[in-house]
Amino acid sequence: MIRKKFNKDYIWTFTTYFTEGFPFVIIRTVSSVFFRDMKVSLEAIGLTPLFGLPWILKFLWGPQVDEYSTKRRWLLGMQSLLIIMMFLAAVFAPLHLNVQLIATLFFIGSIIAATHDIAIDGYYMEALDKDGQAKFVGYRVMAYRISMMTGTGIIVTIGTNFNWSLAFTAAALIFGIFFLYHLFFLKEVEEQKKPVKSLFLQVLKIKTLILFILIISMIIAIRFFFQSHLYTRLKDSFPILKKFYFSHWIALLLLISLILVGVFGNKIKSFILRDPDSYYARAFITFMERDKIGIILAFIILMRAGEWALTTMVAPFFVDLGIKAHYGWLSGLVGLPAAIIGALLGGWLISRQGLKKMLWPFLLAQNITNLVYMILASHLSRFVTINTGIENPISIGGANLILVGLVHGFDQFASGLGNAVLMTFLMRICHHDFKAAHYAIGSGLMNVSSIFAGVMSGFIASWLGYTWLFGVSFLISVPAMILIPFLPYLSDQPEHKLNE
Repeated sequence: MIRKKFNKDYIWTFTTYFTEGFPFVIIRTVSSVFFRDMKVSLEAIGLTPLFGLPWILKFLWGPQVDEYSTKRRWLLGMQSLLIIMMFLAAVFAPLHLNVQLIATLFFIGSIIAATHDIAIDGYYMEALDKDGQAKFVGYRVMAYRISMMTGTGIIVTIGTNFNWSLAFTAAALIFGIFFLYHLFFLKEVEEQKKPVKSLFLQVLKIKTLILFILIISMIIAIRFFFQSHLYTRLKDSFPILKKFYFSHWIALLLLISLILVGVFGNKIKSFILRDPDSYYARAFITFMERDKIGIILAFIILMRAGEWALTTMVAPFFVDLGIKAHYGWLSGLVGLPAAIIGALLGGWLISRQGLKKMLWPFLLAQNITNLVYMILASHLSRFVTINTGIENPISIGGANLILVGLVHGFDQFASGLGNAVLMTFLMRICHHDFKAAHYAIGSGLMNVSSIFAGVMSGFIASWLGYTWLFGVSFLISVPAMILIPFLPYLSDQPEHKLNE
């Protein structure tokens, strides 16, 4: 019998979630700095959101991570490939075709990194019971944010001040240290279900290959449509479309697909369960058969809608306020520690008091921030009016700058509390046989609201100003709070009862 718990959970929780965040920031954030440093056009850099596509679509191969091998082996396998990716980036950086080579490399790497995320999230749920999952959720957030600071701070600094070969080599070495720790000290927490060899044999089947080719062809066709003259004319006629990226549309298609599954559930279920032994089909069906699945989907999508509308406009607000020079320390020295404290405290309180008791106050704290920002924007509105668009903005004064810091700190602290709630809830709704697959679906869905809230926030801020935008963003957060009394899986029953 494989031991389900082991000592020093906080160490492997930190190391695994550091390694989850690090490839993400390299591929999604550091890459943009690298490409711009290589004089790539802003239009071309605008295509880098394509790197995020595998994180949205990872639910498609989440069942395979559950069905084959173990989460630890998947985790180590993906980490070894990511180290190779970073070393290859270091080799490609000084070459003539460095941009094209690294762009291709990072897209392949994003698929590997998304699979790595599935394995880590699944490992976390296998290794810890319900109380442990809540207790250590703060460490997850802390490790993830520190990894992002490492990427944007250390790696970008090396790349912009020395050279990018050295930067990507440093990234590979940092990641390699964590890989070695996991290789020698990360325990196995589950029995192997099927060998990976059988997965390759399954992939090589004609039916699977045809399905794979059809999916890829559909994605390519959609991509070409968004590059066509027809879509260009549509964007000229409807400017709001300029705010939507290709990855956003894929997320929207995911949402529509799940809605259709809910509406035509019985017919779809009878069709895909013609093979009763299909692990892949059962993973999706069991997710959609969760109690009150409509309320669950609505809550996951809406919970961060108000937060997305707020955070999208915070940086432009700081710029127009005339304090862009202070944005770095406000984010690093105020925002980051506050977010970590919020996540740690949130996870600890949920583990002690239960999700049901903490859900309402944590979500309210997250959304009250929008009203606090509304009051701040109203108080400083004259500085926004004066400083917007000018080269040398006037000072808002020390007292007002401290006030901005306090509001930003509270915002990040409350966001940490909200993240603890969302992660805990996502783990609660996962069926014990499909932990990785179900978490992949839920974590993909939670970003759907960013499509609408982020796009809408820009237009509202332009039309009505920041004060009203922050007020409206609070109203956007209200529907999720209304759903709280109707949510299932909040009680502190034993885990097996919740997940059956």
